[in-house]
Order: sequence, then C-alpha cells, then structure tokens
Amino acid sequence: MSQIESLSQIEGKLNNLSLLANENINNAKSDSELDQLRVSLLGKKGELSIILKTMGKLSSVDRPIIGQKANLIKINLQDLITERKNQLISEAIDKQIEEEKIDVTIPSTGTLPGNKHPLISTQDEIIDIFCGLGYSVENGPEIESDFYNFESLNIPKNHPARDMQDTFYLDENRLLRTHTSPVQIRYLKNNPPPVRIIAPGRVYRRDAVDATHSPVFNQVEVLCIDQDINFSHLRGTVLTFLKTFFGDIPVRFRASYFPFTEPSAEVDVQWKGKWLEVMGCGMVDPKVLEKLGIDSEKWTGFAAGLGVERFCMVRHQIDDIRRFYTSDLRFLKQF
Repeated sequence: MSQIESLSQIEGKLNNLSLLANENINNAKSDSELDQLRVSLLGKKGELSIILKTMGKLSSVDRPIIGQKANLIKINLQDLITERKNQLISEAIDKQIEEEKIDVTIPSTGTLPGNKHPLISTQDEIIDIFCGLGYSVENGPEIESDFYNFESLNIPKNHPARDMQDTFYLDENRLLRTHTSPVQIRYLKNNPPPVRIIAPGRVYRRDAVDATHSPVFNQVEVLCIDQDINFSHLRGTVLTFLKTFFGDIPVRFRASYFPFTEPSAEVDVQWKGKWLEVMGCGMVDPKVLEKLGIDSEKWTGFAAGLGVERFCMVRHQIDDIRRFYTSDLRFLKQF
C-alpha cells in the first residue's frame, strides 16, 4: 500500500511541476528569465532532479513509469523554453520596427531638396519642344556596329569622313557610337515613312578635353521623312526650335559637309558677341534612303543634330564644359 502511495505522490509532484513550469515559461519576459527557469527546473539541482531522487522508494516495476513520465516532461519543457525564446525574439523585432518606422508622408525637416542636373533639365526642355512640334522620342544602344554607325550613313570603310569622328573601337566591328544617328537608321528599318523622331543620348569621341570638348557628351538627333520635304522645312523647324529655346537671338546658317546629308549646313547662334556653332543639319542624302529600301523619289527628309552641353552652356552663360562633370555642389546648386 505504501509503494502505491509513493508512486501517486511522485506522479502528483511531476504533474504539479509541469503545470507550474508551463505557466512560468509562458509568462517569462526575457531571455535571462527563461535561462533562470531552465536551470531551476531542469538543472542538476533543479526541481525535476529533486523529484527524481525519490524514485528509489519505488519498486522496479514503478520506476520505469516515473522515468518515462519525467523524460516526457523534460522534453516538453525544453520545447516550451525554445518556443518562448523565439517568441520573445519576434516580439522584440516587431517592437523595434514599430518604434523605428519612418512615416514617408511627413515632410522632411532641414533637408534640402535635390535639383535636376543642368544637362538633364536642358535635354528635357529640348525634348519637350520637339514633342510639341509632333516628334516622338526614340532610343538605341550606346555600343553600336560599324554598319549602323558609319556604313548605313553613307560612310563606307576607308572613307575620309571617318576622320571627322575619332572613334572608340571595341573590336573590328563594335564601337561606342559617335552620334545618335544610328537610332534613326534602326527606326527606319522597321518603320516606313512618314517619320518624325528625335534620338537623345550619350555619345563618345576621342576628343581632347578642353573648355568646349569632352570625350563623352549628350546629343539629340532630329529626323523628318515625308513627301515633298525641302530645305525650307528644315530651316523653319530649326529656327522655330532655336527661337523657342533661346528667345530672340541671332541665328545664321553656313554651308557645310556631312556624308549623310546633301545639302548640309552648320547653324550658329550669337553668344557673348561671337558666333557659336550649335547644330549641324541637312537634307537626308537619297543614298541613305535607298539603302534602307525607301523610294527617294517619293520620300525626302531632313536631319539635324545638336550637343546638349553646348546648348546648356549658351543658355546659362557657362564658360567651361568640364564644370558639368566635376560634381561640384557649389556649381550645381545654382540650377
């Protein structure tokens, strides 16, 4: 009878330990509190060990029963401690996120707003003017093939006109585009006339760096192909654009040469009392159209190209192109 009472007493102690431990573990508020509970419950001198020392009073039949029950309680408490520890970590992260979150709708304090780079704002204005004239914007790759950059534009290999554009070659056939005219060729191959497009983008030439030249600069190319287009349409478009951009500023056209236009012209504006070249233009050479399978008897057109840096320099009276690339905030904050 005494052995049965001892078995019942030990089982009762184990059950009470399990219930109280469950409650204490679930109410623990920190890792340190959990560690203290683990030691007090499951350590060598913990409550479970103390209870198990009384197993010597049991018979050989009852000891395995208590041993199995104690082992299950131990495993359950270990799992509960691990689960509560992970829960505390998750709660801490949630609290940190809640406390440190930023309301992006609140106006900033003491932070100066950024400005558009003058080259970007100048290019955007140029694009806006031509879009207002009915042109659409097209883009193309900066790494081009020799065909698109030269041959399709009536500049075959060994043509002296290639010397006009000192080129960065990547291999025998690939190069960094020297103008955005290849965009026009790519567009015409897939889109029959009538065409009115502009092609803005970076271009590359092996120019020596000075106050008015850079090996990397930005261009906007203009192309119009339609029936009965002549030089007066070119002149009218260029004058409309320049007057819109610069205002009432003197403009002149000078005869020039480009392999892909005939006749060709340079366009100058008066800046600081001197004439400054800002654009090249001309009627599209019929050979360029014929290579693309376009009937040059039916379709004619004009093309023009301008440097964004040059326009920005004239607009803002900037004396050195290198100022655009130095990232000097004293300069950039003015725009």
